[in-house]
Amino acid sequence: MSGVRCTNKKRLAAFLVLSVLLTGCGNAAVSMEYELDSPVSAYRIEQTGSTADDKADGFAADLCLRDGQTLSGNEVDLSQALSGVLCDLSKNRIIYGKDENMQLAPASLTKVMTALVALKYADLDTVLTASDNVKINESGATLCGLSTGDTMTLDQALHALLMQSANDAAVLIAENVGGSIDGFSDMMNKEAAAIGATNSHFVNPHGLTAEDHYVTAYDMYLIFKEAMQYSEFTQIINLQTYETIYHDAQGNGKEYSCTSTNWYLNGDAQAPDGVTVIGGKTGTTAAARNCLILLAKDSSGNQYVSVILNCSERQYLYQEMTGLLQKITG
Repeated sequence: MSGVRCTNKKRLAAFLVLSVLLTGCGNAAVSMEYELDSPVSAYRIEQTGSTADDKADGFAADLCLRDGQTLSGNEVDLSQALSGVLCDLSKNRIIYGKDENMQLAPASLTKVMTALVALKYADLDTVLTASDNVKINESGATLCGLSTGDTMTLDQALHALLMQSANDAAVLIAENVGGSIDGFSDMMNKEAAAIGATNSHFVNPHGLTAEDHYVTAYDMYLIFKEAMQYSEFTQIINLQTYETIYHDAQGNGKEYSCTSTNWYLNGDAQAPDGVTVIGGKTGTTAAARNCLILLAKDSSGNQYVSVILNCSERQYLYQEMTGLLQKITG
């Protein structure tokens, strides 16, 4: 984030207070304000010529940021997409970025945040009960077939959410974990702010088109990185197929099976040589067009997160994602 100047008065005040405290004696905690609409999600302040003990640990110490070696938007063909980013988790740097702070509709990439909040605030064996609201009638909306009174564990619902991208599973999770769609959306926004994804805003748990519901490619990296802290999340996004039995209102078993919507996992797309796709999340709506976020690794096991938002066609989405992943090996 070199070259960014903090001209906001609150930031300047915080800087002056911190500067004084750093030159004084003893330990002191300093709360530094940031603005939700700021393009700078994280930053650190250091004294020139100071020792390690004098430095204020930055919020972005373990986050991927741009540096002088970051590729420009002309180095990779993302001509069919509005935004994209490739982050090297081992070196904490952005390898490539194209308008990664542009606010766009995320479609079902929203479900990564839904999974994150659910995993943080509920146990996997929590039994969820479906309300009438799982009956989504929007044309083209993917559903796992829930009916009023059906019950699933959170673990089962997360598989339907992340693998099939089931919108009724998203409603099931949101209402049981957050009490309501609005309540869960508030939890999503608080979590986004807490991890620095300050240029995004959520009004539902599934990503069906709605006013004031948007993300950025960089914020999606932050959200995905946080979700990776939960092993269940990484395990689910790596699966190709899943089968289970849940129950209706009378306790009768109902069979459910799904396959991953990720073309790299189901064989419809191939990663570049030397790159393995671990998993990710797809998303498609008329407003968001085609979106994809992936976790991949190189031959040495180093991990990368890549994001493409608003690509014109699904076939171009995977072509351009493959081109983006090629930058991992040079």
